[in-house]
Amino acid sequence: MSSVQDMGRWEYLSQGVPISGAMDRLAARIANLAVGNLENEAVIEFTYGHAAFQTNQPALLAYSGGGAILKVGSGMLPADRPLFVPSGTTIRLINDAHGCRSYLAVAGGWDVPEVLGSRSTYITAAIGGYQGRLLRNGDALEARRELTDIAVELYRRLEGQIINYPKWAIARPLLLPKDRHTVRVVPAHEFTWFGGKSVVDFLSAPYTVSTACNRMGYQLNGPPIQRFVDRELLSSAVAPGTIQVTGDGNLIVLMADCQTSGGYPRIAQVAAVDMPLCAQLKPGDTIYFREISRAEAEKLYIRQADQLNKLAAALAANLPVAFK
Repeated sequence: MSSVQDMGRWEYLSQGVPISGAMDRLAARIANLAVGNLENEAVIEFTYGHAAFQTNQPALLAYSGGGAILKVGSGMLPADRPLFVPSGTTIRLINDAHGCRSYLAVAGGWDVPEVLGSRSTYITAAIGGYQGRLLRNGDALEARRELTDIAVELYRRLEGQIINYPKWAIARPLLLPKDRHTVRVVPAHEFTWFGGKSVVDFLSAPYTVSTACNRMGYQLNGPPIQRFVDRELLSSAVAPGTIQVTGDGNLIVLMADCQTSGGYPRIAQVAAVDMPLCAQLKPGDTIYFREISRAEAEKLYIRQADQLNKLAAALAANLPVAFK
């Protein structure tokens, strides 16, 4: 499950084309930021570890996320910062128990064609990314040659005959909520279709990610949600983060490759700032849901975006002290 992704394919939802893109957009943005890229450049999304790649020319790389640790030989490469890697270096990904997805950025971004305005791989339709599919043994990816001034300067400072990186790093944990087991949600259109006990269970009981999970969505194990409104729901808009209730009362959290409309009632929508937490969930992980208002969800998202903008400005101004 390694594929090329960016921030997603947003312009064709009305034609039924999913957004796709990086599951953990925060980690993908941080990886791009660390090498001086614009945030929408293509990255490689790795699921867990057990992968390896070799550089065929000197490269400025960065990785972020919770699914893997990058190693050269027995030495670990630090995350969330630029890494100069000489030609001929073999890098292995080792599982990291903190999550399941990691993102590898290269200065300039990975050079794959745009399809419908995005370089993201949508596996089901075999479009985007590298030949519309998952990466395989022997695939060779190139970096785009259009570098930002920041990327050029980082490369100039770090290049040499050995692996090199600065002491500073982007503090990804500070951009995430302190409670990694609670996902904040906003009540959705059919929230009032469900009985009082079910709503209490939804907002207080633990739910566990089942093995039925992929880039399209996660089915959760937990107290079944009972509805007292029996009428049928016409297919209605859904998006990544929509939480649907199936006919047997199970919850499904939709993710990056989800369909654009669905017929299951929607009990809640995950706050955008907590989607990175959902992206790092794996089978067996347990979460709780907590209700917040739409205004609070918007405020949290704006605050996070402002922090990222300030980090980008600090790097552009050559102020590494702003990074921890």
